[in-house]
Amino acid sequence: MCKWGTTKRILVIIPADLSYTHKDRRAYAGIDSCIAPIVRALARGGIRTRGCCCGHGKRDGFISLQDGRELIIRKKVNR
Repeated sequence: MCKWGTTKRILVIIPADLSYTHKDRRAYAGIDSCIAPIVRALARGGIRTRGCCCGHGKRDGFISLQDGRELIIRKKVNR
């Protein structure tokens, strides 16, 4: 997991209910750098997201999908 504040700018669709324009719009968003490739792949594949966080090594991360599902990014457990 990346350090807090380490982001990559990814082109995503901002849903209307989260947008200041109240319409869907494309914009660059700062995504935690360690999960940015996953978010980019989802966006390129037409899967819309609402928000995400990698957890920064303190908790599990997540990627919230527009349809209400959530992808959980499990924190690595050292064994």
